Amino acid sequence: MGKGHLKRLAAPKSWQVSRKEIKFITKPSAGPHNLSSSIPISTLLKEILNYASTTKEVKKIMNNNEIKVDGKVRRDFRFPIGIFDTIGFKSINENFRVVLNTKGKLDMIKIGEDESLLKPCKIVGKKMVRGKLQLNLYDGRNLNEGSNSYQSGDTVLLSLPEQKIIKHFKLKKKSAIFLTGGKHIGEVGNVEDVIENRIIYRTNKGNLIETSKKYAFVVGDDKPSITLNENKPDEKD
Repeated sequence: MGKGHLKRLAAPKSWQVSRKEIKFITKPSAGPHNLSSSIPISTLLKEILNYASTTKEVKKIMNNNEIKVDGKVRRDFRFPIGIFDTIGFKSINENFRVVLNTKGKLDMIKIGEDESLLKPCKIVGKKMVRGKLQLNLYDGRNLNEGSNSYQSGDTVLLSLPEQKIIKHFKLKKKSAIFLTGGKHIGEVGNVEDVIENRIIYRTNKGNLIETSKKYAFVVGDDKPSITLNENKPDEKD
């Protein structure tokens, strides 16, 4: 097979696909997310949403300008979709957001059209470019922002597709967070304390848990700004 395919057995563990069917599976093209944290549109449509049976059907849907990712029409069936990206289907007026469930699998939850135009983006770095502060976001975006109040580990809530910052969520006490790694991946909670490279957070059940600061993705000031779900019973191994 060509470079556009992977062996199913070698596909990332985050992909919620069967490993024992057809030998090969679509490989994502280069894009905003790395291989382990994203899944190609083709695989998502065929194996998670069950909106298509073949790659040919996926291409037909996309060539009709049916699919928007983060508010922008996409036609590449290998385009990688990652955590908190939104995907919309024009003709059936359905919108979804990519999340991680508590087994570390990329999953989809249905959202409203208004929410599909919002996206939280974690700040992973910042630097000065031509005298202006540039924010480097987790999904490869770079935004120029005049304020110096933004810190790595904070989150900006963007309006799509114009990529305008409408809210700034700091990683601080009481902030709502979503765990993107570690033993508690997919959990939602509120920060109790930040100690160097560790955080302590309180789960929705009231338990206190300590984990690495790098796993905390701020999703709101005191409650999530987007719809999240934690698990689904019908996952594939």
